[in-house]
Amino acid sequence: MNISPETIFSLHGKVALITGASKGIGEAIARYFIAAGAKVEINSRKHDEITRLATEISPENCIGIAGNAGDSEFCKYLIETTALKFGGIDILVNNAATNPVYGGLLEADVVAFNKIMQVNVKGPFELSNLVYPIMKRRGGGSIINISSIAGLSPDPGLGLYSISKAALNMLTKAQAKEWGADNIRVNAICPGVIKTKFSRMLWENEDNFRRITKNIAINRVGTVNEIAGLALYLASDASGYTTGAIITADGGTTI
Repeated sequence: MNISPETIFSLHGKVALITGASKGIGEAIARYFIAAGAKVEINSRKHDEITRLATEISPENCIGIAGNAGDSEFCKYLIETTALKFGGIDILVNNAATNPVYGGLLEADVVAFNKIMQVNVKGPFELSNLVYPIMKRRGGGSIINISSIAGLSPDPGLGLYSISKAALNMLTKAQAKEWGADNIRVNAICPGVIKTKFSRMLWENEDNFRRITKNIAINRVGTVNEIAGLALYLASDASGYTTGAIITADGGTTI
């Protein structure tokens, strides 16, 4: 038996769809999946960014489609286009997320609530349901929901976001429970503070940075590559017996 990183974590012959992939964690995951041999469809709202990035990553094996992953009609179009282009879908990474408000629950309104739930929960729910029959026909697949440690314990100022990620964690478990017999594995990654544009309010401010890092065992914020490596494990056959897992990658913040 040939045991090597190239074979254990290989994605050769696999097709992946990654939402929210124009930058940050989504972009890093796309690059890791391409390096492991997958064909990848990346999505974000910005047409120019996603098209440029797809060409930069791999003109042959990566394509970009712009649109709102929280919109029902676009979700259908995204799944259909990916399956048509590459012949199917084996891996779905629900990474698209939004958080338009920072503050207490009393400061939030229904508009913000609906927007957060639409992108952070309804989008993954719909995309997963749409990809299920495709994965079942192909003998199985892997769905990876990018959650947050805020879904395990509410973060001050991120109440609505925390609620949405808690819901995503439970969605992960429900999907894993119902779809395991079809060899469709569903897992969630809960990053801590990762150095991305999305989380910059948490690490750019010196006071916030000190407050946050004092509770992190490793004593620093994480990198997008450290999340992408975990996503590669969950996408590959190396994690064939792992489903329904809510995995923290937070430097020890939640210890």
